[in-house]
Amino acid sequence: MHLLIVTQYFWPENFRINDLVEGLHQRGHRITVLTGHPNYPSGRFTHGYTGRQVVEEQFGGIRVLRVPMLARGQGSGARLMLNYLSFALSGSVLGARLARDRYDAIFVYEPSPMTVGFPAMTLKRLSGRPIAFYIQDLWPESLSATGFVKNPVALKAVEWMVRGIYKACDQILVTSRAFIPRVQRLGVPAERISYYPQYAESFYAPRPRDPRWAQAQGIPEGFTVMFAGNMGVAQDLFTVLDAAERLRDQNVNWVFVGDGSVRQQLEAQARERGLTRVYFLGSHPAQEMPQFFAQADALLVSLTRDDLFALTVPAKIQSYLACGRPILASLAGEGAEIVREAHAGVTCPPQDGAALAEAVRTLQALPSEARETMGQQGRAYFEAHFEREQLLTQLEETLMALRSTK
Repeated sequence: MHLLIVTQYFWPENFRINDLVEGLHQRGHRITVLTGHPNYPSGRFTHGYTGRQVVEEQFGGIRVLRVPMLARGQGSGARLMLNYLSFALSGSVLGARLARDRYDAIFVYEPSPMTVGFPAMTLKRLSGRPIAFYIQDLWPESLSATGFVKNPVALKAVEWMVRGIYKACDQILVTSRAFIPRVQRLGVPAERISYYPQYAESFYAPRPRDPRWAQAQGIPEGFTVMFAGNMGVAQDLFTVLDAAERLRDQNVNWVFVGDGSVRQQLEAQARERGLTRVYFLGSHPAQEMPQFFAQADALLVSLTRDDLFALTVPAKIQSYLACGRPILASLAGEGAEIVREAHAGVTCPPQDGAALAEAVRTLQALPSEARETMGQQGRAYFEAHFEREQLLTQLEETLMALRSTK
């Protein structure tokens, strides 16, 4: 097949779409990627990119078309909305000129924003090719949940926009089964919705502990709770500081690996509270994450308490399961249910510092063998439900079926 991938984010930005594109390319499919200039999560364009011109380049033999856009800045307010809209406009206008080949299907990757659907809609109108839309973040629900949009009229307008995007799509893929009723509510029939969970790249696998390496990275000895990934409002990381304060006299390290819009606030608050066992190690390449995870006694995933987030399965759950370490899930709903079903760790209610601290005590009190068993059970569950090759095959079959109907 010849596939057009539309995604606002792409390499060197660290999103799973990079591996998905490589996986399809390795299976013999011809791929063109329509994307923007990399600026996530720092909010500044990556060295060598300016955001001001069309760039055509290669990514491992894959054609990549980058259209002009505004950087996201600090990731909040009007600046972020301009970032979203600039890619949507530029991708629609310039994408129609740049991506003129004959494609079998258009695949849209949407971790947010939903506006990434507009370039695909324009290209479908011009080419008649079907769209498969991969939803990882529901709008308008997530805009309301994070407080990004509060005005009811504005939220209704966003819902109207999303209805239009869904109507233009031939198949909608969702990362959580709990998303299906929400998508149906906006007028999409059940037969056009498929459950397609996220996988973890093949380099996510169990690794041995390495105390010397850990020390070199700034990870001290002691029971270590590690959070990895985006540090935003939705991740509820200030509750983690509450739990750290409750356990300040215990032999517990709290290690944050990653970056995001609230990182500076977290660091400042940790200093103000005198939390000397909280460590911020910055961003590292995804390929290094399994080595970081191996040094942890528990891998933390957390989201704020919200109806939307109870439907969501954070992508890091798959990565954590794949690496065979116990999971500490400060979640409600689908994500917590996966951890429980896999017998891969301990769950607690979100936004509850006391409950999170108690969950840490529970894990810390277990024999190390029991924690190892949790990790092994998580890895087995990953192989049964989220393994890369089987999910790439599922996506291939979906796209081929879509092509054959047009």
